[in-house]
Amino acid sequence: MFKNAISLFKIFGFDIRVDPSWLLLAFLITWSLSTGYFPLQYPDLTAATYWSLGLLGMLGLMVSLILHEMSHSLVARRYGLPVGRITLFIFGGVAELQNEPESAKSEFWVAIAGPIASLVLAALFALLAAPVEALAGAPAGALFAYLGLVNLILAIFNLIPAFPLDGGRVLRAALWHWRGSLLAATRTATDVGKGFGLVLITFGVLFILTGNLIGGAWWIVIGLFVRAAADGSYQHMMTTRILAGEPVSRFMTRDPICVSPETSLADFVDNTLYRYHHDMFPVLHGRQVLGAIGPRQVRTIAREDWSGTAVGDAMTPLSDDIVLDPETDTAEALTRMQRSGRSRFLVVRRGRLVGLVTLKDIIALLQLKMDLGDQGER
Repeated sequence: MFKNAISLFKIFGFDIRVDPSWLLLAFLITWSLSTGYFPLQYPDLTAATYWSLGLLGMLGLMVSLILHEMSHSLVARRYGLPVGRITLFIFGGVAELQNEPESAKSEFWVAIAGPIASLVLAALFALLAAPVEALAGAPAGALFAYLGLVNLILAIFNLIPAFPLDGGRVLRAALWHWRGSLLAATRTATDVGKGFGLVLITFGVLFILTGNLIGGAWWIVIGLFVRAAADGSYQHMMTTRILAGEPVSRFMTRDPICVSPETSLADFVDNTLYRYHHDMFPVLHGRQVLGAIGPRQVRTIAREDWSGTAVGDAMTPLSDDIVLDPETDTAEALTRMQRSGRSRFLVVRRGRLVGLVTLKDIIALLQLKMDLGDQGER
């Protein structure tokens, strides 16, 4: 998810990132505030003032979104749920939880933390708008009033009980508590979320029919996103539950094709890479694993130097980035693959290679379990 996102900074251990799609949203917000909202609400200001307010309003919204997602993340950490990254993208922000909550209580508090933070920010900005206007003038007061309003809208929108919005997660927590089944609760919350997305799409079509082409198209896009996000969240939860409890040692490839560190790159490419077409091969010295090599590493060496360059000089050294323990849960392995973009991991115990796990292996296991009707309910 968000493979092209750019890291901005770290705070409280959370990596704050911006997806390139956020740049489009930032431009649209700045433009609409500068040419529409502020001129309508506060006429007779200069064009430079309107654009300054628009830019500051966009930055204020950006900070508000980060604080909203950070609230989720801090509460998640309190319940032992790791959150490595917070990413802003075209539809807002997301705190990337690495695991599902383990109880309805933790799900509720993690979900509700964001809207509570937005409501607090809304009240704070609204209360400060008049004093700031008295001290710094009407433009500054206008900015604070806008940030109060936008945080209120952010809180209300997120409280709509449509999964995977915060309100939908609150709904799932309540259903989970009442029914005692996360799977059943997620099914219901997902259906509500997809229904809400359909409502947004319907409103978008009506707006277009009444002449509001841009507004209607935006509502349709948001509705499609909500439906896709609801379905994707459900599928991700199902995949995690089905694979949970399966160590990678049970289905890994135990005798993978390996390469000696003394082999030349030319020999490796001609006799191994072209023959087997994998994107990662373990590099072994005796039984000791030294690292891995594949097309990515070969491309860093000029073709004319392949004959004189050994695999050991071009490989990626052994590190946690490419290694799994044999007892690693398969769901965790899949998450690491998705996060890193790698489709193969070395399975290593005490420095020795015991196997290789590929995305193809995990998908085959998942398909087999689904064919057998295993839905992960324990």
